[in-house]
Amino acid sequence: MPEFNVETVPPNLFAVPDLNSERVPSLPPSRAFLQPYWSPHIAHELITTAQSLVNPRGKGIYATDESPDVIQALFDGVQVNDHEERVWTEAGKKERRKKWRECAYNAVPSEYISGVILYPETLVDFGLAPILAAKGIIPGVRANGELMPIPSSPSEFIVEGLDGLLGRLQAARAAGARFSKWRVTIACTSKERGLPTQTSLELQADTLGKYAAISQEAGLVPIVEPDVEFSEDADLARSAEVHEKAISMIYDRMRTYNVLLEGSIIKPSFSLPGLKFANRDKYKPEDIAFATATVIARAVPTSVPGVAFLSGGLTPALATHYLAALNALVNSSQAPSPFARLPSLTFSFGRALQGDALKEWVKGNEEQTKVLLQKWSQVCWRSARGVVSD
Repeated sequence: MPEFNVETVPPNLFAVPDLNSERVPSLPPSRAFLQPYWSPHIAHELITTAQSLVNPRGKGIYATDESPDVIQALFDGVQVNDHEERVWTEAGKKERRKKWRECAYNAVPSEYISGVILYPETLVDFGLAPILAAKGIIPGVRANGELMPIPSSPSEFIVEGLDGLLGRLQAARAAGARFSKWRVTIACTSKERGLPTQTSLELQADTLGKYAAISQEAGLVPIVEPDVEFSEDADLARSAEVHEKAISMIYDRMRTYNVLLEGSIIKPSFSLPGLKFANRDKYKPEDIAFATATVIARAVPTSVPGVAFLSGGLTPALATHYLAALNALVNSSQAPSPFARLPSLTFSFGRALQGDALKEWVKGNEEQTKVLLQKWSQVCWRSARGVVSD
């Protein structure tokens, strides 16, 4: 019967050793000091997977975790020169989603892409993870549910999905996933307008901390995604302030739930002025890069192996330009600058990577779809190395 001291079991049970053989000294050297309640086998796999998602430098993550409704809206948004508008049945829509994913996954180049985030339908129902795994690309899964308004602050949202999460993630691992991702949205306005509220920040941080612990319990690397919105009137300084506070609180809660930080990744937004900020155009990509690098240096623990930025509502050109400026800043930084000590800074883009390709696929141009996916994958890869593409 397995032997372990219950006094050492923390709230996060992901790694309670269930076999004495897990303690054998024949494991590869660990890249982190492990507490007794962490299984060396699971910890080693989590750390190795997390490192593989952000290394070698330049490789990044392709986000394809849109819900069926969102994908359908993207399809519908493409103008097709048909004489008759086609009416799709639900079965037809589902098959169409599957064919799009199959085309994209077969085209995405492993020399630039380290991992792909799948929607649960794509992973479990369509069973497409083997296409990626055969190319050496790590499959992952979207873990979060839908948004619900916070009762005390209806303009802010909490994310559903913690109930039953462990079972869903265990099923995802059985289907081939090796990491998961959970997104929360964080409102950001000027200080005068008062968003985000402290209540929202605490809820988002606690949710991400619990999610990360459950993900590791299921054997999946957690990617925590605090998406700070830029649709309002915040200036760049306010955006950086909110980012730093939100990320710091998230890691505080992750420590509370005994998350192995070396086996996790963060997917934040860039620090950006709001679209309603009057002088928004005065900020250059270099300003965005400096503010974002400062946030990462102050708020992300050095034990975290990498930061994979989201593109959000940015155009492909802007998203890649910001990422290139950020990495160029890191390239030019030397000790004792904190920027010289930052972890890998890469991408986890969806629309910025696949937007042009999806339009061609809807029009029936499959070969051009593949060309564009490969092109934008390379552009993102170059940006993660500090190079701006023409």
